[in-house]
Amino acid sequence: MEYKELYEKMLIEYKQVFERIDQQNLKDFIEQIKKHSRIFCIGVGREGLMTRAFAMRLMHMGKEVHWIWDDTTPGIEKGDLLLATMGDGRIGHIHYVCERAKEKGAVVCVVTGSPSGKTAKDLADQVLFIPASVYRGTDQVVPSCQPMGNLFEQSLLMIFDMAIMMMVEENPELSFEKMSARHRNVE
Repeated sequence: MEYKELYEKMLIEYKQVFERIDQQNLKDFIEQIKKHSRIFCIGVGREGLMTRAFAMRLMHMGKEVHWIWDDTTPGIEKGDLLLATMGDGRIGHIHYVCERAKEKGAVVCVVTGSPSGKTAKDLADQVLFIPASVYRGTDQVVPSCQPMGNLFEQSLLMIFDMAIMMMVEENPELSFEKMSARHRNVE
């Protein structure tokens, strides 16, 4: 495919995903984020990279945020939020972490392209469904010309960024200027 043909196809895919997003589901996700001051995040591969980008912005908003696999991550407790991204809904070690978090009384939110997956169905207190083609996914989503889970991963980053923008917009205590003041300052 030529460059122009490729980006035009990709833009159509994004539009289809964003038009299929359940806006109430997204608002509920945002409310879940707003309710919790301590948020633990987990994801793997490219989904994990998008989730880490979201974790960074949550920290910039003033949340206490921890990445599950970091050595300095404290124990999860009752009232904390575990945010788990798992495109296909079937990632064994993430399922295990969600089980442990539930045992400790944490709220579990799963962000997925396959809400029929075991973790979303059996463990999640909330599911954010991103209807984008995902590697090994089985649910009805927007198909993609891109390989593997690209469309889900890219949509994940954009939805997370939109959620941050929406939270900043509706909170007079937040601003992008205040967020940038929390940016790492030793680089």
